[in-house]
Amino acid sequence: MEKVVTVLWRPEGVAKQAFADTLLDDVAPRLQERGARGLKICVEDDAVDSEPLRMNPQPPPKAAMVSYWLECSEDRGPLEELLAEPAADLASFLVVESRPIVNPEHGAAPGERTPGMVQVTGIVAKDGLPRDEFIRIWQEEQRPCAVETQSTFGYVRNEIVRPLTGTAPPWAAIVEESFPLEAMHDPHVFFDAVGDDEKLAANITRMVDTVARMLELDQTDVTITSEYVFEHD
Repeated sequence: MEKVVTVLWRPEGVAKQAFADTLLDDVAPRLQERGARGLKICVEDDAVDSEPLRMNPQPPPKAAMVSYWLECSEDRGPLEELLAEPAADLASFLVVESRPIVNPEHGAAPGERTPGMVQVTGIVAKDGLPRDEFIRIWQEEQRPCAVETQSTFGYVRNEIVRPLTGTAPPWAAIVEESFPLEAMHDPHVFFDAVGDDEKLAANITRMVDTVARMLELDQTDVTITSEYVFEHD
């Protein structure tokens, strides 16, 4: 099977909760009817606030990420038709998934909101950095850095094999990181340093130094979302 990730943009004037409700209540069951397996929707809704952490180098900001598995990604057309109905635009990618941190303790019933929040980040590899070195830093240096400096309880790497739509941003990967909800507004929570300013400063410095070696930071695209998993492993 192949994993497809589709990023959606919300039409201007549509409230984020209304857009989320359409995806969750109307689109999701029809995606499953058309063959989507392992369906997950990460979407901005009223439970989250992207603004404190949002990074959006190419406006408008993305509003949702929908991921699913198909026997063959070239058969995704009927699913993209459904996703295009409520969206202003979309971009799909064929990806390879890895899960450095599996979320065993913060689950929810199928289709219900997962506790916490999910930071969905599109990343661009540092210009001139060989791909094998990008992968090495990402896997060998950034992974332990993320685990040791953040309050992350779930971590999914979607390494992009190729874009499937012509309007796709030039990302190397789309990363999903699960955090406590308080991390939206409190950097001490985000960087796992509650009550410790010195640890906070050290963790921020380590994280920035690590990702600066592998990413074009000014092209990093961040949206905070709620996660809804419709079919668990």
